Amino acid sequence: MLILEEFKNHLSFERQLSPNTIAAYTRDAAQYLDFCKQNNTLPEHALPELLDTYIYRLKTGPSLAPASVFRKMEAVKSFYKFLMIEGMIKEDPSRFLLSPRLLKRVPQQLSPGEMERLLTFPPQNFNEWRTLAVVHLLYASGLRVSELINLRLEHLNLSEGWVMATGKGRKQRFVPVHKQACGVLADYLAQREARFGKIQTDSEVFLNRAGKKISRVSVWKDIDLLGKAAGIARRVHPHLFRHTFASHMLKGGADLRALQEMLGHESLNTTQIYTHVNVQDIKEKHKKLHPRG
Repeated sequence: MLILEEFKNHLSFERQLSPNTIAAYTRDAAQYLDFCKQNNTLPEHALPELLDTYIYRLKTGPSLAPASVFRKMEAVKSFYKFLMIEGMIKEDPSRFLLSPRLLKRVPQQLSPGEMERLLTFPPQNFNEWRTLAVVHLLYASGLRVSELINLRLEHLNLSEGWVMATGKGRKQRFVPVHKQACGVLADYLAQREARFGKIQTDSEVFLNRAGKKISRVSVWKDIDLLGKAAGIARRVHPHLFRHTFASHMLKGGADLRALQEMLGHESLNTTQIYTHVNVQDIKEKHKKLHPRG
């Protein structure tokens, strides 16, 4: 459908959203357009009452998490904003939609002991060297897994201790990396050079056995295997290191706005979720240590 393709281009080139968000919003808009078709209504002729019915169906239909309902509503709102920009409608029928309030879940984090076991696990082969370097970098920088797999050699400066990450909306930011992580990365790069030598490879830092950019799925699988090998009881995944990085930085006294910059959050409200982790930690210590706890 042409209107969907134009909406997708709007999200990509004008709003510069992430590929995952673009894909989700496009699917959600397609679902809404199907609903309009079933009700014999063109989306540009839809009234607020039709949107109320659509949202009611989402909330009462097959079990959707509140976050999914929220995203689908945001997709519809974005679609109508796009129609307004294009001059296809004069009034936005979604302007009265109230998005559901989402409960902020306290992010899980790894303990310092668990991190120590992961960071000191002795690598035996190239894959394990790569996984160890991935874990060190994720914990040192708080990068998203999408930022990590797209990191290129020219984005690393190990001598000065920083990486340049490309985050959501293709926004770039410099993130400091401590000496220990830089050392492990340097060791991995030496392993990378020894393995591939003069073979033509992709220029991303982390490569698969064919010399191509490693996939998100491979990173998840490798980290899961490392977690099991290191004796970590819980399931270990890439985003857990981002949460752990942020939480441990705040516990160490990091400034919230500096942490916002390092994580690449557009809003400080997103970063503030990690303050709840600290509050939870304080409450647990209070309960454990207070004589009447």
